[in-house]
Amino acid sequence: MTQILTLIIGIILIIALLWWFFGKHETTTGQSQIKNGSQESTVVVKGGYSPQTVILKKGVPAKIKFDMQDSTACLSHVVFDSLGVNKDLTKQRYTEVNIPTDKAGEINYACGMDMFHGKVVVK
Repeated sequence: MTQILTLIIGIILIIALLWWFFGKHETTTGQSQIKNGSQESTVVVKGGYSPQTVILKKGVPAKIKFDMQDSTACLSHVVFDSLGVNKDLTKQRYTEVNIPTDKAGEINYACGMDMFHGKVVVK
């Protein structure tokens, strides 16, 4: 009986891991708000990034505020490889990152361990 129970638990764990790494997960998208000639968007950091995708308008100066609500070591940093940005989010509740909007495209970002991802789309 113990062997059967162990086998069932093992199969359930394998299925859960496969779903976590290879399953299609729902993503959230947010729009920036334009005020006084610049745009700003807030990304909540709590078990990941919400929204995971931020849409910005091309040609309007932009910044993203990361609202740190998680004490997980993995999420303590946000890294924009293509911009050369690596910010520590634990120093204050809100951390701002300026985003270049001079050309359309996608800018990817991730946590310090590259486990959680997000992107900025400039249209």
